[in-house]
Amino acid sequence: QVQLVESGGGLVQAGGSLRLSCTASGRTFNRYAMGWFRQAPGKDREFVATISLIGGIIYYADSVKGRFTIIRDNAKNTVTLQMNSLKPEDTAVYYCAVGQSSAVLRLGTGDYWGQGTQVTVAS
Repeated sequence: QVQLVESGGGLVQAGGSLRLSCTASGRTFNRYAMGWFRQAPGKDREFVATISLIGGIIYYADSVKGRFTIIRDNAKNTVTLQMNSLKPEDTAVYYCAVGQSSAVLRLGTGDYWGQGTQVTVAS
């Protein structure tokens, strides 16, 4: 079992920044790829970014490329999503997840999921 706890969500004005963090506990953190997904009201959950075991393979959704950065720290069992130039359409609940590889996880096939943290971007 892996437990994932997200933090860092909140309310921000358009153009602002937020940093989300996900802390993992339980089974060995650095056996898994890590990722972030989001779900806006009335929409399906969508892929945001994933990062491989040692950080060498990273994928971003086109909608966040150039604005969001995913970083993992295996020593601290954390993965961080730095979100800059936020837009109202980034408003969603953001979820942390782990999976077998960055490529597989980006398809939404996660082994474990966090409870989510709300991000609201005001226009």
